[in-house]
Amino acid sequence: MTMTHEEVRRGLAENRSAPNGTARNAHAEALVGAAEALGDAALFRDALDNLVHAYLWSSESSKMLVPFARLLQEYDKDPGSFAKWDAHSLFWQFKWVATAISDSPEIPLESAWGWVAEMERRYRVAGYSERPVREAEMWLAHCAGDDERADRAHRAWLAADRDSMSDCHACELNSQGSYAALRGDDAQALEHWRPVLDGERTCAEEPHRVLATSLLPLLRLGRLNEARSHHLRGYRMARGNESLLPSIAKHIEFCALSGNESRGLEILAEHAAHLGPLANADDQLAFHGGILVLLRRLQELGHGNSPAAAYEGVPRTVSELYEVMYAGSLAIAHRFDARNGTTRVSDRFLARIGAQPLVGVLPLGVRSAPLPQTAGAPTTAAAPAPAAAAAAAAVTAGAAAVTAGAAFAELVERARQARDQGHPAADGLWAEVAVRMDALPEEDVDPLVAADVADSRALAAARAGAPEAGELLLTVRDRYRYLGQAQRAALAELRLASVAGQDGAEPDRVRELLAAAARAAEALDPDEPLRARRIATAELAAIRIEPHLRARDTGHEHAHAPLHGRDAEHDNDPEHDHGQRELTAFAEAHAQTLPDLAADAEEALGRIALSQGDPQRAAALLASAARHAAEAGRPWQAVDPLVLRAGLLMSLGQPEEAEEAARSAVESALEIIDAETQGTVRLTLADILMGRAEAAAEAAEHALTAAHWFDQAGLSSFNGAQARLLLARAYARDDRFADAAEVLQSALPDLLEHGDLQAVSARQFLGDLLRQLNEPRAAAEQFLLAAEAAKDWNGPQPQADLAHSAADQLSAAQLPEEAIAAYERALELYRANGGAPVAEVRILRSLAWLALRDGAARASVARARFLMDEAVGVLMTASDPGNPPLRAELAQTWHQLAQVLDRQVTTTEQLDEEYGEDARPAEQLDAAELRALRLEEVDLCERAAAVYAELGPDHLDERLQCVQYAAWTEQELGRDEAGAARMSALVDELRALPQDTAKALLERAEYTLQRLSS
Repeated sequence: MTMTHEEVRRGLAENRSAPNGTARNAHAEALVGAAEALGDAALFRDALDNLVHAYLWSSESSKMLVPFARLLQEYDKDPGSFAKWDAHSLFWQFKWVATAISDSPEIPLESAWGWVAEMERRYRVAGYSERPVREAEMWLAHCAGDDERADRAHRAWLAADRDSMSDCHACELNSQGSYAALRGDDAQALEHWRPVLDGERTCAEEPHRVLATSLLPLLRLGRLNEARSHHLRGYRMARGNESLLPSIAKHIEFCALSGNESRGLEILAEHAAHLGPLANADDQLAFHGGILVLLRRLQELGHGNSPAAAYEGVPRTVSELYEVMYAGSLAIAHRFDARNGTTRVSDRFLARIGAQPLVGVLPLGVRSAPLPQTAGAPTTAAAPAPAAAAAAAAVTAGAAAVTAGAAFAELVERARQARDQGHPAADGLWAEVAVRMDALPEEDVDPLVAADVADSRALAAARAGAPEAGELLLTVRDRYRYLGQAQRAALAELRLASVAGQDGAEPDRVRELLAAAARAAEALDPDEPLRARRIATAELAAIRIEPHLRARDTGHEHAHAPLHGRDAEHDNDPEHDHGQRELTAFAEAHAQTLPDLAADAEEALGRIALSQGDPQRAAALLASAARHAAEAGRPWQAVDPLVLRAGLLMSLGQPEEAEEAARSAVESALEIIDAETQGTVRLTLADILMGRAEAAAEAAEHALTAAHWFDQAGLSSFNGAQARLLLARAYARDDRFADAAEVLQSALPDLLEHGDLQAVSARQFLGDLLRQLNEPRAAAEQFLLAAEAAKDWNGPQPQADLAHSAADQLSAAQLPEEAIAAYERALELYRANGGAPVAEVRILRSLAWLALRDGAARASVARARFLMDEAVGVLMTASDPGNPPLRAELAQTWHQLAQVLDRQVTTTEQLDEEYGEDARPAEQLDAAELRALRLEEVDLCERAAAVYAELGPDHLDERLQCVQYAAWTEQELGRDEAGAARMSALVDELRALPQDTAKALLERAEYTLQRLSS
């Protein structure tokens, strides 16, 4: 059906504001056909122009050549039919077309150069600078492999003058930096990009593109923190934008080369709809190239058979997707090569997808599901190459056996030393010994090494609470006895007692085992170096376990509390008094000879003191425990008491001492390989640092590391979520709102599982971040969800505050009906809670302005005035109307009411200009009514200014605004002298004030007075 002119015009208006993509393009194409059928040349030109723009902002940008050529034909037929701006737009589009031609391998190189020459001719005739022409020449020459011509064009581009046809500064800086990076100068590229990255130069697609392009140069230069931030901020900007698919690919590539393959997979999944062939061949090569880097990396890690994404509707594994995308991309590269007569494009493509990781793992802070473990994955970052493996196989069997035997013996010795020292690396070393031992023939296994491995496995089972731990320890004890290792057997006896206690054995049975362990230690040869340690260890174990056993004897409710001494929740029971005295005596007796055991006793005493409400004593004991652990050469043993002491000192209001303890814990944890402990230590320090405003950046660093460690420990959903929440707060403190929002959104599903209080807090925080990022609709959603979660809380105040915040954001998102509903709900809640004058007044003022959303008709203004008057009434009847904040709100309300009245006056005057006074609509104001409103505006501003004067220097700015408003209104009333007199009086007053207080305000006031008096 043929469309009318009006339907085409309306369709064009709708299409210009439609989301970018193929649907918009198809509609734009249909509108061109409809406009051409109508025979309206002007409408046809508009439709062609619209189609060019639609193609530009999509993945079909190469299609713009046809509508642009037709538009150019229209211009050549009748240049005079193009208005000044239309002609400018046509010449501007020449630059887009030059890029599209360069990016289209089906256009012969000779034709492409012809378009550049045509562009140069037309620009010269039209009087424009050659600057855009030389840039187009540079990129085409570079693509074609003519580096000499590209460099020459590059110099000419930078030397040419900028004029109205030049790209914006942000886009030019992007190009300059990109060219430098392609020529291998990352540092120079980043210097070019700096104004864009710092926000000094921006446009519709910048800094989106520059943030993505800067990622690999930053990694190569080792500027990892910047790379992380650019990814978080840049991906947030580019996500889901069809015209930025090459930038999306750069983020995927960055993830693949920074140890964040799982994050790369998530980004790929979000954009899987674009995996098929694209209309723009260059965009497809760029987009698919970045994805291929990730897929190749996943194959190297053993995930080739894992599901990836569908390609053209067919589900694919990683390897399958790699093969189909590799073939398609390489075919495109060869098409470019065939056109250009060089291998430049395919060489660059192959180099890109073959790139190796630039860093091991760069923690990003965002939550990503870990990749599953695979049998084929390499265990280290430096797995031996096939050539190296072949060379190793060529070594003679005898020499290899000697070398392997020596290395194995050395490994066993290292494991024993670490075990005897209590070093955190002991478990890992014994695990490696076990793997090597299991690979040996049974007759070659040293029985003592086998016993040691069994001991390590039994200890791991005991720590895990495995039911077979007791049996394993019995076997270990007997093997050590058989081998004559009495001191190791004695230790196994003690572990048997501990396991029995943990398993809930009868108290007398546990005591029997403890006594047996003590006898075994006493029976050791007097010359045994470890005899004193074994005796003291058994003594300490008995001291710590006995209070629990006595509690079970008496049926104490905590009878089944853990026996390892780390939980002191019932240590304030009376039966623990004797144990505390024994622990104290033990610590004093062994502080010099066995300081690590003394440290254990002091830590237990510190926990008991804390549970008994004696924090100062607890802090002293924990400090002593950490000191003795360090003296024993076991700094890792100091970590737990230091972390506990740091939190305790914060609760006592001693942040400096708490920070010192936390930093010591971080230093002491250097050799600890337990991921959860590392995360806890870092999170503790980060939390303390957040107490200092200037330490936000360092707090973020530690919170980021903590999140990474918790992820490694498989604790992302709770501990990791708390670390990310703290990381987001640190980023926000440092004004890194985009980084904060990305981190928080990734952790939000986990945080929502931690109860309503956490859920409401997290959503409110995210809403505040989105508000800072000018994403009002998304911010409103978070505030509304938080309000819903808080609806059953005692008291409606939290829900009211959240509804109020949501209403503000709904209004900012231009959703007036939804905003009104939210404001009215917030008002209802505030009043149900006994009233909140400031909040109520601000809501009423917002509702007043929303009443004018459809214009300043009499009824709308009457509604707005009613709401403003209601706001004044709230302030006048408040419990303390003289309160300065309330007085300031009163002045603001009067000032805003004056502005409402001005809206009505201005609307009437505009209608007078359009229709004439005699033809104005009946409901509009006559001259007398207009004058009355102007006079009321003056009066309202006078009253507001008087209140601000009463409130003092802190409100000088607001007072100046009111006086200026009144003065200009006086002038509109024909009372110029009165208006000038108002300003003159305020100027005199400002001159009398200290200039550091009023200088800027005085300059504004003097300027206004000068204009009023001229």
